[in-house]
Amino acid sequence: MNLINIETKGREELIDITHRVVLELNKNMWSDGLLFLYTPHTTTAITINENADPSVQNDISVFLSKLVPTSEYFTHMEGNADAHIKSSIIGCSAQIIVENNAPVLGTWQGIFFCEFDGPRKRKLYLKFFKNIG
Repeated sequence: MNLINIETKGREELIDITHRVVLELNKNMWSDGLLFLYTPHTTTAITINENADPSVQNDISVFLSKLVPTSEYFTHMEGNADAHIKSSIIGCSAQIIVENNAPVLGTWQGIFFCEFDGPRKRKLYLKFFKNIG
């Protein structure tokens, strides 16, 4: 299992980590299998979406903030219940097919680390499963 450390800069942001994942694939010579990505934080998430136009990341953040605003009605004592809910909606893991040392992504797709309660120092775990067949 490998680890990528991520330092977020804002309370909420979607960080394109595609290049960092590709670097790990190449560094470890992982080819032809399945890559599992997992973030162990309750206020972060992983998603795959368009990375050609940064307005998409902004639109996702704006929509989630309207869907789950910060609220004085939440009972979580730390005051970040909205971040926990957003993380639960998006999810803390993703699986990516790998062929020829590259993630199989669509033309406009990228891998995003989602921060909902930053800025913080975060971890992303990568586990590769080699195709045996």
